[in-house]
Amino acid sequence: MPSFEPTCADGLRLALFTDTYAPQVNGVARTLERLVAAVEGRGGVVRVFAPSDPEQQEHPTVERFRSRSFWAYPQLRLSWPSTSHVQAELEAFAPTIVHAATEFGMGLAGRKAALALGIPFVSSYHTSFVAYAEHYRLGLLARPGWHFMRWFHNGGLRTYCPTQSIVDEVTAQGFERTAVWSRGVDRERFSPQHRSPALRERLVQTNDTLVLSYVGRLAAEKGLDVALDALEQVERARPGRVRWLVVGDGPYEAEVRRRAPEGSVLTGKLQGAALSAAYASGDVFLFPSVTDTFGNVMLEAMASGLPVIGADVGPTREQLRSGGGWLVPAGDAAAFARLIVSLVDDRASVREAAGRAGAFAASKSWDVVWDTLLRDYLQLHRIPPPLSLR
Repeated sequence: MPSFEPTCADGLRLALFTDTYAPQVNGVARTLERLVAAVEGRGGVVRVFAPSDPEQQEHPTVERFRSRSFWAYPQLRLSWPSTSHVQAELEAFAPTIVHAATEFGMGLAGRKAALALGIPFVSSYHTSFVAYAEHYRLGLLARPGWHFMRWFHNGGLRTYCPTQSIVDEVTAQGFERTAVWSRGVDRERFSPQHRSPALRERLVQTNDTLVLSYVGRLAAEKGLDVALDALEQVERARPGRVRWLVVGDGPYEAEVRRRAPEGSVLTGKLQGAALSAAYASGDVFLFPSVTDTFGNVMLEAMASGLPVIGADVGPTREQLRSGGGWLVPAGDAAAFARLIVSLVDDRASVREAAGRAGAFAASKSWDVVWDTLLRDYLQLHRIPPPLSLR
């Protein structure tokens, strides 16, 4: 097999604007960290513009701006930097391309400065606006919300979306110049070889115990109310046969702790080897969210040897089309419960699906993802913008 030669990013100077970045732990922040590492590892230069964070560590790549916690979600911090400050910082850095990964605060500042200075501007769409609006019963905001989203993203040369289903969703709302920026998985970090006997012993009561895992933010929009309702039904049908392993923190944590079945293990936020072990020590991964535009955790679970039970929505359907799991009608706790009960009684099906999940994860190379994105970056900063953007 020929050796892999990654796309060279020499000469690329990326200014990345985002409202979420390390030390925050979520799918967007982790993906952006990987993006920075990929550009720098291939010879490019990156400057990240992000809100300040109480847990931040100084880093020469990251420019922090004073921020405040968002009242409705304290883990999220918002910053509204002055246009003149941002513009001066951009002029000093002299980027070849500006990428806004969020639509508010820092993203707005980056968009305005890039267009004012004539620097090629791109954006990425990470949050399903329609799904969030429906979940929080904010349907009246859908029309003005889409108007703002169109204005924001159509101001750039490209809008990157994590799946084809999201491309289709936003294209139907009038987004232009869209492309898929997919996701990969680190198969050394996420692998069945990280299975922890000590954690299994803590979770497994008998040989027929099924360990059901969840990794991610503990937030209402992640479908955790559906998961809790389903697990209550499972416990009645198969008492003590399922143990729930929950990794993460967030505003819904108190409710999860209150309602989680007896014997559940809630670890809080994990990173590094502890996170790898937590993934690999489960049997089946539960992903009831209808608001995620990709669901990085599903790929990490599959690479760790776990098939996935997911809500039947576009992005999740794309991930599970290989057969590495099962789709359940979104929001249907009873359907989730029936499937979990059937898997408690049929471990052969779990093992078969785990094999397919691992094969699918093996095909999702970060190298291919970065090659595709960086080639587009390099092309865009060498061509003139459409007349509508001049």
